[in-house]
Amino acid sequence: MKLGILIICFLLLTGSSQFFNIKKNLTINYFLNKNSIQNTLNHWNDIVEIAAHKYKVDEKLIKSIIYVESSGNPYAKSKSNAIGLMQIKPSSAGAEVYRLYGKKGQPSIEELYNPKINIDMGTAYISFLQKKFSTIKNKDVMRYATIVSYVNGTSALLKTFSKNSKEAIDIINTMTTQSFYTHVKKNIQQFKHLVT
Repeated sequence: MKLGILIICFLLLTGSSQFFNIKKNLTINYFLNKNSIQNTLNHWNDIVEIAAHKYKVDEKLIKSIIYVESSGNPYAKSKSNAIGLMQIKPSSAGAEVYRLYGKKGQPSIEELYNPKINIDMGTAYISFLQKKFSTIKNKDVMRYATIVSYVNGTSALLKTFSKNSKEAIDIINTMTTQSFYTHVKKNIQQFKHLVT
């Protein structure tokens, strides 16, 4: 369900609502509105702005991830050991970003609880995903693929199309935004019950 909320949050912040009809009985209608998102995230605006500029990532996407992943709580920790504002797992996204930084190993829990480091690492990871999907021709599809991969992992997304990553991207490149959305809705479990 988190994936669907994240996409809806991003669409709210960008002013777009195409393809999404939120089920009326969900509490998302109560707590997800543009003003509540902005109010929750105001504290992190300066750090988000710096990271967005540094990595050329949309500030609204960073804010959406922070809002959905941690509700703006820098001390959030999930059952799966995702840590901080952007819920970074030290052994996966954290280790990947460390490699991008030219470091070995993975970030410490203390590092990931630091809002400045967490937002920088989370944004670096988004940038990494965007570069990985740079061969996706449709920019809206590329944006959604990035969001899905941030939450579920790149291989989890691509395997819903093909076991071969290149073939998966080739298939994605034949899709419209609507057909990609329909595929994700059908094949990514946590997305199925949020939107109709």
